[in-house]
Amino acid sequence: MPIRHTRLPRGGVMSVQTVCIGWHWQPYRYTRVAEDVNGRPVAPFPGWMVELGRRALVEAYQDPAAGQDWTPDTALINFYQGEAKLGMHQDKDEKSDAPVVSLSIGDTCVFRFGNTETRTRPWTDVELASGDLFVFGGPSRFAYHGVPKVRPGTCDPACGLAGGRLNITMRVTGLSG
Repeated sequence: MPIRHTRLPRGGVMSVQTVCIGWHWQPYRYTRVAEDVNGRPVAPFPGWMVELGRRALVEAYQDPAAGQDWTPDTALINFYQGEAKLGMHQDKDEKSDAPVVSLSIGDTCVFRFGNTETRTRPWTDVELASGDLFVFGGPSRFAYHGVPKVRPGTCDPACGLAGGRLNITMRVTGLSG
């Protein structure tokens, strides 16, 4: 799978490594081929991940029908190590306003969840530990968010990582093909 280091456009800062499945994300667009990394096709989106995301939506909304029509077709998998962080940004390169489901594995992070208008306050800092799911949906779908800090050494070795943090964000692109 293609791995790359990324800097976000429009003032966002991202010092993480990224792997994509389903669609390859580059700022402002998605492609089926990782042209900016190795020119290879992107791995398909796995069915088990669709089911995991659907269960997360049912749990988050406390509604058995919440995940019924939600079929993510891409995931951005970010790896944070050491001092890696992710500046405040909006996830709005998709043509869909369907919820985003975010899964944390490994070290705990400070997740900053803001408003839909600006990168500045008001925001809320939430600690996300390994196994936590976070859903951005409804009016919060386009909220600015980021990771100002990862807490190294908080990873439970049972999660399979020696250190660092994986974040998997499942999304519906609204694209065909």
